[in-house]
Amino acid sequence: MELNDLAVKIADVYNSNPKVDYIWLGGSVSRGWEDCFSDIELFLCWREEPSDEDRLFPIQEVQGEIIDFHDYEDEEWSETYHALGVKMEISHFLTRTADSVLGDVVDRSSTDLEKQCLAAAVFNGKCLAGESAFQRLIEKVSVYPESLKLAMITENLELGSRWRNRYALVERQDWLLLHQIFVNVQKNVMSVLFALNETYVHHPGFKWQRQSLGEMNSKPSLAAERMGNVFLQDPKQGLVILEELLKDVYQLVKDECPHLSIDHLIQANQSARLQQKNR
Repeated sequence: MELNDLAVKIADVYNSNPKVDYIWLGGSVSRGWEDCFSDIELFLCWREEPSDEDRLFPIQEVQGEIIDFHDYEDEEWSETYHALGVKMEISHFLTRTADSVLGDVVDRSSTDLEKQCLAAAVFNGKCLAGESAFQRLIEKVSVYPESLKLAMITENLELGSRWRNRYALVERQDWLLLHQIFVNVQKNVMSVLFALNETYVHHPGFKWQRQSLGEMNSKPSLAAERMGNVFLQDPKQGLVILEELLKDVYQLVKDECPHLSIDHLIQANQSARLQQKNR
């Protein structure tokens, strides 16, 4: 059975509960990115708190095997289980909580990636139950706010003190810490690129990086290949690649957001050695 068809079947079981407002399919399956490793991610909004029985009944109905079953935490309930040969990841929210989180992102320009992930899940989601109610969420996230775009760019062009000390790490051959910095800076770059393309971040760790970059119009040339080579080349060469990539990102921001001043951020991101030399 195709993953989309299986998602519909599972959603029908959940939708038999009158406390459910709407259900949608998210993750790689909703985006058409699924592969042989993909699972099914379902999001449910409830008009009142789901009980353990509300959550366990669908698992029992499909003869699922529970992997984990989490109590209410960070404004959601969640569980993971195997059923019909596929792993299911289920996220439950109160309808009013989903409304509040999306308001934080769209109306209040929250750069919290966990909150943006819910906005992305809605934007790219496939409604499986409660179409009219879900449409209200779609309308909420349909226009990416300019204020969020500027906030994401400004926040993520601040690369921090460790980046400024990158040459010291190369000289000391502190490869572990250097690669941690590579990861963190790439996350910042991805956040900026998502913002430039007016797209909500769909995973806090930037899963499906190549696919995400493939859908972007505004990006440095050969962005995916260059980001991969940062880790595949010798660390010294990886640093050179990342620095050149950053220069291209800076230029993109200047070209597309000419009203946004970033020169002070570029200056702050220079190496500590170069900053001392320029004094």
